[in-house]
Amino acid sequence: MTDDPSQDTILETRNMTRAFSGFVAVQDVSLRVERGSIHALIGPNGAGKTTCFNLLTKFLQPSAGRIFFNGEDITRSNPVQVARRGLVRSFQISAVFPHLNLRENVRLALQRRLGTTYHFWKSGRSLNPLDMHALELLDEVGLASYADEQASNLSYGRKRALEIATTLAADPELMLLDEPTQGMGHEDVGRITALIKRVSVGRTVLMVEHNMSVISTIADTVTVLQRGKVIAEGSYQDVSRDQRVTEAYMGMPTEAL
Repeated sequence: MTDDPSQDTILETRNMTRAFSGFVAVQDVSLRVERGSIHALIGPNGAGKTTCFNLLTKFLQPSAGRIFFNGEDITRSNPVQVARRGLVRSFQISAVFPHLNLRENVRLALQRRLGTTYHFWKSGRSLNPLDMHALELLDEVGLASYADEQASNLSYGRKRALEIATTLAADPELMLLDEPTQGMGHEDVGRITALIKRVSVGRTVLMVEHNMSVISTIADTVTVLQRGKVIAEGSYQDVSRDQRVTEAYMGMPTEAL
């Protein structure tokens, strides 16, 4: 257990550091994510955001520092262990199988959680009870009407929504979303932004995102990284006025953030 962390804190890092052959990608990052919030991690390219996500989801181990989830030290856990605790990164269970329909994609993610994915000797009818839950998850992301559609026929934005549905199938307490609107057109960005806001109810979201209009719309707290270090944290309004942040974005005017 931790030294009595706040019950309102779902995820905490203390001086989290990761070095690669002398290069320090993440240095002394102390992060606190409040339960029930949408917390954004931003920064210019090479700031260490992806390395932070890899450390939090245990695809990498820190060189120094500690990581806590729900008050438990998960510093030396592995990806499967933290996912079972309820800390789920979108791509971990978000593989979209193009030749399956949407219901089948979500049902497969539900099987993974139940540990029955590879029970080939069971009748296909044994999976029917999962259909109702799959449809509920598709409805939650606005895709129920596409349940029988082949995933390959979806637009890019709807495929990302399907990925979120498969992530929800893991019953996450904390969802880590890595660039959820990357490569999308304006209409899809708006749809996914609204979706993230909707599915965050009763959950916590930590997201890496470059689109500042998305951040300004839904993020409760923004942490800014530069060269592996936290240089600012607070509301979007506060960090967008911080001179260190505008300098980190190579002199971009404040209104561009």
